[in-house]
Amino acid sequence: MSTPGKKPESSSMTYEEEEEMQHDIAKLRDEVQQVSLAQKGTEAKMDGLKKGVEDKMDDLKTDMDDLKTELKTDMDDLKTELKTDMNELKKLLQERVTNGERVVKETHDENKRNVNHDSIDSNVGLKTHHIPKIDMRKFDGKDPATWILQMEQFFDLNNVQNTQKVRMATLYLEPNQFVWYQWLCSRKQFITWAIFTEELVAHYEDTKSNTFFSQWISLKQKGSIMEHIEEFQKLNIRVKDIPEDHRIDVFIGSLKDNIQHDVPPFAIIT
Repeated sequence: MSTPGKKPESSSMTYEEEEEMQHDIAKLRDEVQQVSLAQKGTEAKMDGLKKGVEDKMDDLKTDMDDLKTELKTDMDDLKTELKTDMNELKKLLQERVTNGERVVKETHDENKRNVNHDSIDSNVGLKTHHIPKIDMRKFDGKDPATWILQMEQFFDLNNVQNTQKVRMATLYLEPNQFVWYQWLCSRKQFITWAIFTEELVAHYEDTKSNTFFSQWISLKQKGSIMEHIEEFQKLNIRVKDIPEDHRIDVFIGSLKDNIQHDVPPFAIIT
């Protein structure tokens, strides 16, 4: 007796299942496509960003080149202006030195004649004597009253005549103060000891004196060299009868310490 066979199970998908699978496949295909598009978009943004950076780098390089050119132009202009200012200063100094030397010489000659005349009148019958040179501090612009008292004590101890006191005192002046004395000679026809001490105290007792000479002799560089030259020129043209070599010394001494030793002796008038 034969055994009845089993009915084979069906392996086919239902319509609904197949349709759902097709839908999933289409959805997956869309997601892959979107990912691909997003990747392309990202690559495009990266390319744009890269190009933007390159453009900015090119612009920066151009700006740097322009800045270098501008700086070079400014430096050339500054050199030209400095040379022009130096030439103008040289001209001013040369104009002053001739008149200054003439006035100082005439004043000293006049003083010499007056001193000799007074010496004859005051020293009739007296023998001249040697006045020793002592080691005393030179007047540097500070404490004029004390320095005058020291000088008068020296004069009394050595019986120095009034007509000799000014000339003796000038031996004990520092260079800048001797420049002041030359300036004083250009303003006064004759300088007695009384006049000398009065002018000395009036000029140096007030350390904030507003006279042009005081401002000129005490001027110091604070800003750029061009600003300093301009300030020096403003005062220089107002200070009369100062020899050229003294003007040069005062100018170099007014510069900043780190550059004044690098300035040649005649750099300001070349």
